[in-house]
Amino acid sequence: MSWGDENTHFHVVINDEEQYSIWPDYKAIPAGWREAGKSGKKEECLAWIDEVWTDMRPLSLRKAMADDAARDTATRTQSSAT
Repeated sequence: MSWGDENTHFHVVINDEEQYSIWPDYKAIPAGWREAGKSGKKEECLAWIDEVWTDMRPLSLRKAMADDAARDTATRTQSSAT
C-alpha cells in the first residue's frame, strides 16, 4: 500500500479550520485532524472533497470577515440614525 497505489483505501480528514485532505487508512490520522465521514479509493475521496469543500477560506478567516461585516453594518446603522 502506498499513496500512489490505486487500491489504497483513504479517509477524508478535516481539521479545526475546516480544511480537507485525504489520509491513507494504514496510517494513524495526525494530531489536529479527524475523519470527515467519507472513505474509499483516492479518486472517490477527492471527488467528495470537491463537492463539499466549496469555500476554501479557513474557518478563522470566514469568522473574521463575518465579524468585520457585522461591525460595518452596525457602524452604518448608527451613522444613519444620527
